[in-house]
Amino acid sequence: MVEAVGSGRILPVVVLDDARDAAPLAAALVEGGLHSVEVTFRTDAAAEAIRAMSERPDLLVGAGTVLTPAQVDRAVEAGARFVVSPGFGPAVVRHCQQLGVPVFPGVTSPTEIMLALDAGLDTVKFFPAEQLGGIGMIKALAAPFRSVRFIPTGGVNTDNLAAYLAHPAVLAVGGTWMVAPDLIIAGRWDEVTRRTAAAVAAARSASEA
Repeated sequence: MVEAVGSGRILPVVVLDDARDAAPLAAALVEGGLHSVEVTFRTDAAAEAIRAMSERPDLLVGAGTVLTPAQVDRAVEAGARFVVSPGFGPAVVRHCQQLGVPVFPGVTSPTEIMLALDAGLDTVKFFPAEQLGGIGMIKALAAPFRSVRFIPTGGVNTDNLAAYLAHPAVLAVGGTWMVAPDLIIAGRWDEVTRRTAAAVAAARSASEA
């Protein structure tokens, strides 16, 4: 599952206010070349949106901004294949592990990385990435934690994603620029596809550099 999430090197982070947008958004992402997505539990539409997107066999759907074990249950019941949280919540991590669901908790410091390692995890979300020092901070953290892989999220965009993806400790980057709320509200699925395809191309170039 971890490798599947990292295969595209980009994980779109989606906020949906209307679950009816889930199906066309999923189609736009796949057409643009991405096959993984994180749907955040920031709105009441999250579970229904996850359920709709999970109907596609060519899209791996996860739940993001998961803060409680109850949200884990709702996400998994809706079809989420992995869980992402903004910080390290022991109860959320334990519950995911009990259910056999991959979980990527957010970390900001060496202490939180050690908590993740103690829990048996080696892949974590680094959030909010740019505000915490960006790729420079990841380089500093990766030096002592050589087995850990990071999914930096927060402030990542087409201008800086190459710097992140060039580092071997970065599994993938999380981002919202290709699924910006204004595009979703306006139903501009062609623009979502265009931005997604451009992001995939940039990620491929960064990986080959």
